[in-house]
Amino acid sequence: MTSDSAAVPRPTSSAERIDAIDVLRGIALFGVMAINLVMEFRVSIFDQFLGPRLLASPIDRAIEAILAQAVELKAFALFSLLFGAGLAIQFDRLANSGRRAALLVRRLAVLLVFGVIHLCLIWNGDILTEYALAGFIVLPFLFGPRWLLTLAALVSLALYLAMQAFPPAGLFPSRAAIWQDVMDANRIYATGGFVDVLAFRLREIPLIASLHAFVFLRTIGLFLVGALAWRSGIVQNTSGLFAIALPAIGLGAGLLYRGIEPLGTILLALGYGAAILGIAHFERGKKLLGWAAPLGRMAFTNYVAQSIIFGWIFYGYGLGLFGRLGITPALAIGLIVYAAQVRFSTWWLHHYRYGPLEWLWRSLMYGERQPMVVAEAAVG
Repeated sequence: MTSDSAAVPRPTSSAERIDAIDVLRGIALFGVMAINLVMEFRVSIFDQFLGPRLLASPIDRAIEAILAQAVELKAFALFSLLFGAGLAIQFDRLANSGRRAALLVRRLAVLLVFGVIHLCLIWNGDILTEYALAGFIVLPFLFGPRWLLTLAALVSLALYLAMQAFPPAGLFPSRAAIWQDVMDANRIYATGGFVDVLAFRLREIPLIASLHAFVFLRTIGLFLVGALAWRSGIVQNTSGLFAIALPAIGLGAGLLYRGIEPLGTILLALGYGAAILGIAHFERGKKLLGWAAPLGRMAFTNYVAQSIIFGWIFYGYGLGLFGRLGITPALAIGLIVYAAQVRFSTWWLHHYRYGPLEWLWRSLMYGERQPMVVAEAAVG
């Protein structure tokens, strides 16, 4: 019998990581950044609900159309799939530890604390809080068989689709509340100091929560699909990935064209993920997409860093560019930040085992300081 001392739980080592998953996470982070930047940092997140915007630049109109059709919500869905797969990987690799359940609960609890801090003090577009809460719901299902994961995923996604078709009355804020919030955001985010922005950010949280409520069941369902993809072995099955990718992308695009957006978004995200994972498993694919792996390994740090950087660029306590930039220049700023993060992540992981926030998260999860320096990790 294996004792706890004989199987001391440790974080996944660099050699044990699946590079293709890190590649996919790094690429998905670009999509998340682009949507957050164009639709949430540049203008109020609720501006899109007040009707079509008049964009002076044809380039802006083209970029907005591409982001809306090919990226918006799909990148977030991809992140949900990846988080679910990551949770299942952690669960399975802790199989020989009697502390498995306690460690994973602590992992999610620490993420929840990080999420609340990010939500309140840095940016209220935070996704970490929702992921932690959804993770607590999904975790018990990982103790069950694959058929239970499948059933739970189908039920969650079916309920999500039903909610989109028949929205519960009173869940979404009124148009008057949205209009008032956008007017206040245009004034406070653009010109307010840090305390002003902080107070307004906290005041917006109930409105933001209504948006999360509309996608929470989808998040749970995609977590379960991601876990199922890992458990079934499809993540490392190149031929199986391509068999999923092409039909999912084709059907998803067709549904979006017909205006069936919720289901089309899910299928497109599945197709994107399967295609990128499949390509990244080939040697040529690794050379083509390998630049994204370090970014993906440090996705937590890079995600929060983007919030800090873009907050300073767009809010009044920094450069105050909120509401003053078109889509094209805003996205150009994002590309510069993203490229810098690619370079920084590559440099950082040459010297250190984890990103700063990844290291803190793991140390708090396991209850002991994890080796950080690469040489230190090799000795440990």
